[in-house]
Amino acid sequence: MTRSNAAGRPPITMIDTEADALADLAMSAAGRSPEVSSLLLGEIDRASVHARSAIPGDVVTMGSMVEFIDEASGADRTVELVYPRQADISAGRVSILTPVGAGLIGLRPGQSIVWPDRSGHQRRLTIVKVTQPAPSVLPG
Repeated sequence: MTRSNAAGRPPITMIDTEADALADLAMSAAGRSPEVSSLLLGEIDRASVHARSAIPGDVVTMGSMVEFIDEASGADRTVELVYPRQADISAGRVSILTPVGAGLIGLRPGQSIVWPDRSGHQRRLTIVKVTQPAPSVLPG
């Protein structure tokens, strides 16, 4: 069951194990990034949380490639949502511990969220497309 939507935000869905890992990550980052930590914890709290097998393939999860439009600038961006240690903005890998990363998690194509950027300005981000990473192939 989806919890109430904070500030009229769209409903979001998260993978149970990712939600747990992201909550731990947000708590550990609270001292150095209190705003983003709080935003991410708020999203986790309001998310409908399910097992990975129950999450539709078009939901933004960790590792997803996400095409979205920043409606303030009209910019169409495609990024991969990653954990902080994998982040590299020049390679299009955006950390979940950034305002944009925390805002994208759990959304689906067609959904928009009004979300603060790094400078605190509210931006409307609209999801265009979500692509999941190919399953890892282990050498046999």
